[in-house]
Amino acid sequence: MEFKKLELEPEKKGLRGWFKTRQFKTSLISITIGAAAGFGYYFFGEAQTMDGVAFEEAVKYVAMGGFFGFFVTNSPCARGRC
Repeated sequence: MEFKKLELEPEKKGLRGWFKTRQFKTSLISITIGAAAGFGYYFFGEAQTMDGVAFEEAVKYVAMGGFFGFFVTNSPCARGRC
């Protein structure tokens, strides 16, 4: 029996290659949708009870929505590793 030596070289994608991956694009879209949903929840739910829109509160809801969007696409169960 003869075996050939398999030579593997690491791929050098770099930062530009990372931006082109499907996972990055999916995460970016999900973060955007989550942030928009967080702002919508704040604007139509919480801001109606106050006199106006408070910037600090709006940023909290946008950040929380963006985090949930990121978590949904990057959780282990989203990648089939449960």
